[in-house]
Amino acid sequence: MQSTGSSTNFLDELYWRGLLHQTTSPELAAHLASGVRAGYAGFDPTSDSLTIGNFIPIKLLAHFQRAGHRPIVVSGGGTGLIGDPSGKSAERQLQTREMVEHNVRSQQRIFDRFLDFSGPRAAKIVNNVDWLSGVSYLDMLRDIGKHFSVNQMIARDSVSSRLEGREQGISYTEFSYMILQAYDFLHLYRTAGCTVQLGGADQWGNIVSGIDLVRRMEQGEAYGITNPLVTKSDGTKFGKSEKGAVWLTADRTSPFRFHQFWLNTADADIARFLRWFTFLPRERVEELERAAAERPQEREAQRVLANEMTELFHGPSERANAEAAGKALFAGEVASLDARTLEEVAEDLPCTVLEPGELGGDGIAVLDLLPRTTLAASKREARDFLAAGAVMVNGSKASADARLTPKDLLHGRVALLRRGKKNWHAVRPG
Repeated sequence: MQSTGSSTNFLDELYWRGLLHQTTSPELAAHLASGVRAGYAGFDPTSDSLTIGNFIPIKLLAHFQRAGHRPIVVSGGGTGLIGDPSGKSAERQLQTREMVEHNVRSQQRIFDRFLDFSGPRAAKIVNNVDWLSGVSYLDMLRDIGKHFSVNQMIARDSVSSRLEGREQGISYTEFSYMILQAYDFLHLYRTAGCTVQLGGADQWGNIVSGIDLVRRMEQGEAYGITNPLVTKSDGTKFGKSEKGAVWLTADRTSPFRFHQFWLNTADADIARFLRWFTFLPRERVEELERAAAERPQEREAQRVLANEMTELFHGPSERANAEAAGKALFAGEVASLDARTLEEVAEDLPCTVLEPGELGGDGIAVLDLLPRTTLAASKREARDFLAAGAVMVNGSKASADARLTPKDLLHGRVALLRRGKKNWHAVRPG
């Protein structure tokens, strides 16, 4: 990924996108403008993938590199054994070393899509277990711990909120997390000339602790930049679908489901999400914002957002498949879907699994089947829907006496029923 501007453009880029929440010093702009800088963001290996919310710090690193600087990805192989208390109301469940190591390795595939690991400003991935595991407990207390005020540590939001709730509390293990993260900044300052840390607004206290440690031990200047926490306009948590978290890898969230998540973005959120998550230029974003304001019923901005994000993470062919599947679902032409895409679509729908043998012989009457789905509350209601021609089986209108047979299973796996335009239900054999 090549640089697309000078280093002075980085903060401006974040500002117009709404990604600049706080900086630790008014001198940051001059620092960035005076040369090529190294900056890092840390990623917690609590899972073998990352969620949509984790994409923002990745994107900050990408903008940082495009502005001419060197990004560093810090995988928390060491700190992940402890657990960041930030934003948590209760103690984390500690993971084994093997689990953390597996998650670190698995997450690395995500960064290749957005960062360039070649050339003079090549990004690099480091694992903090490589330096944290070599520091003895005595050395950490004697050389690092003495620079931390317990009074200030208790005042940090990540700690104080836990101390206020006596039932939750906070262990000494999690209480010590900020010391380890601060040491990360010190180590990277010493070994990689890293002077900038990027992170979410909930990391402010940890970032400031690292900057203070660099100043105390190296008499050096270091800086921090935070992005706003990602929320929806209605106050609900971002990055969740009806099926749970939206992940950045296809093994956890299919390209179709990923595409649908963005396609369903509320009108009140679309402008922010286009700025936050895509790399579209300002002129294009503002054009889409106008379209969303003037012609919201067309949902052009949502389609562009869904296509851009799906192509970013899964490539053009998967984006095309997901887009085609969405159109087929909207038009009712599901019989044209290939087997894999059909499965992705079916997994997102309510499902009824028939008893073994129910599809044998003449199959099962659709009239009897509908009350067992989400499409009809009773047999009487099912009869009315069928009489009105409101029920479709695999995109074809079902007659009042229609029966579901093995021939109706698309690719021999599943039949898709629809009532009206949007109410879908999957039926699988037992």
